[in-house]
Amino acid sequence: MQFPSQILSRSESETENIAKDFFPFVDEGMVIVLIGELGAGKTFFTKKLLSCFNINTANSPTFAIVNEYNGLKKFYHFDFYRINKPQELIDIGIEDYFSDSEAICIIEWGNLFSELLPQERIEIEIKFKSENERLFEFRKL
Repeated sequence: MQFPSQILSRSESETENIAKDFFPFVDEGMVIVLIGELGAGKTFFTKKLLSCFNINTANSPTFAIVNEYNGLKKFYHFDFYRINKPQELIDIGIEDYFSDSEAICIIEWGNLFSELLPQERIEIEIKFKSENERLFEFRKL
């Protein structure tokens, strides 16, 4: 996979393959930001990516804000959708999560508070093309 790149998915199985193709590029200390409308497939993509790391219990952290998973690597899975202001993330110690060099942070809706994100990150934007098609845009910042 190259950065930047665009990949069209026409089905859930193709989205799973995109996650598998991205898997070798994921390493400790990385921050991955998923951007897209409601229902675009951010959580589905995350679940498929985490399954590559032997984590099969992932679910959306919408109400918990962050879930921690341990498999082949340690992950913090965030959802910023219900966050109202940056201070809420500061209060939970967002910087401590980002500075954990042994973990990978995956953030759904990270674009809502981009000012708090590390400058170095990977952004994956998922765009609706049709009912069954999604365009995945990968960027390395």
